[in-house]
Amino acid sequence: MQFRRYVLTRRPVWALLAALLVTGCSPQPVAGTPRAAAFNATDIAWIQLMIPMDERARLLTGLAPGRAGDPELVRFAERAADRQEDELTRLRGLLTLSAAPDTRPHEGHDMPGMVSADTLRRAGALSGEEFDRVYAAALRAHLTQSLLLCAGERASGGAAEARQLARELETSGAQELALLDAARSGKS
Repeated sequence: MQFRRYVLTRRPVWALLAALLVTGCSPQPVAGTPRAAAFNATDIAWIQLMIPMDERARLLTGLAPGRAGDPELVRFAERAADRQEDELTRLRGLLTLSAAPDTRPHEGHDMPGMVSADTLRRAGALSGEEFDRVYAAALRAHLTQSLLLCAGERASGGAAEARQLARELETSGAQELALLDAARSGKS
């Protein structure tokens, strides 16, 4: 009788243990976005800085078709606008994937490579060669700083997607900087 009670009370325990073992070995649903865990602080900082930098550069580039004096600079600006829009779309996609909040910690900052509000106002009041000089100088500073930021992301970023985008932006930014210099050669 005592043996029977032992077996009967242990059977549910063994069944529960077996269920736990089987469940523990199968994939469990994960709350939140699994990819978000791959993004480290460098990734988040890079994304959150690149978005406002590109947004400001895009505002400046949008002025060029109506204000630039050099037709070559207008063509350059049209290509740059397309690239900037693509960058912004991809950066915003990474921000979503990272599950980081869109808090805009760098909004309104005037730092190296960030087209300042003053530069935007000044460029909006200029045309011809004067606009061309302001535009080229501000975009050159933006591209130069972007290259440095992308190199930092590639070196210290955690998410493969962010490092890959940084690599692509670094390549296209270097090409764009060379094109800008070619468009402006002899005109500065």
